[in-house]
Amino acid sequence: MVEKYKLALTALIIATSAAFSLPASASSFNPFIIRGSATIDTSVPGQTEFVTANSGDKAGLGSNDINGMTLGSIANISIDRLDDEGRFASGSGPAVAPYLNFWITNGLGDFAVVANEPSNSAFQPLYNNGYSLSFADLSDKTAKIYENDDKSWLPSNGIGLTFADLAGFTIMAPTVAELTTGWTGLGTGAPRELNTNVAYGVNWVFGDTANNYVSGENPGYIVANAAVSAVPLPATAWLLAAAVGLLGWRGRKAA
Repeated sequence: MVEKYKLALTALIIATSAAFSLPASASSFNPFIIRGSATIDTSVPGQTEFVTANSGDKAGLGSNDINGMTLGSIANISIDRLDDEGRFASGSGPAVAPYLNFWITNGLGDFAVVANEPSNSAFQPLYNNGYSLSFADLSDKTAKIYENDDKSWLPSNGIGLTFADLAGFTIMAPTVAELTTGWTGLGTGAPRELNTNVAYGVNWVFGDTANNYVSGENPGYIVANAAVSAVPLPATAWLLAAAVGLLGWRGRKAA
């Protein structure tokens, strides 16, 4: 009987750890076109090239691996950039692309996109042939809110926020049905796949406006090794501790 409990609880610990440690690998990110005539090339194994040659072209690399976790639980989000960003003006959007955004929700049917901007000088020092960011890196940076005109459910009505102000909000992409129905303020630039409305909670975004993010040439932005991870939820940590404690108690009782 003790061995039966041990096996069951060990399986629970393994399953729970796998579900909530939530590391993501490059294969967990999916390329998609958001708007315009952007093109995506995945012909080189392990690399993705985004060409956004026209103003308004926009594409993304998205993951749902940490959907259900909070912004504040992000342990690391990273991506490597392989093309020569030196061909762009120092400090410009294309020189420090891609930019990062998240779908967040309050769990009551409200969604918005929270994003950084490459034009934000506070973000630019974080660029180093790509990004490797923890929530601590993001926490004091300006958080811009997009894709919803109703910001009454956000702190300070969505004005003057940092990522720290939004730490408790849940990362979650709206469903296809929710995006198809839409809401006031949802625009064509929202991080969702053109025509299908498939969306991802975490997004690296390429392209947008001519002044900020358009590569304007081929090769475009070439990236690899996109990854994201989050720390376990407190409830999960409690469950693991309880399972370990019960396992020990059963063992002592049997002895």
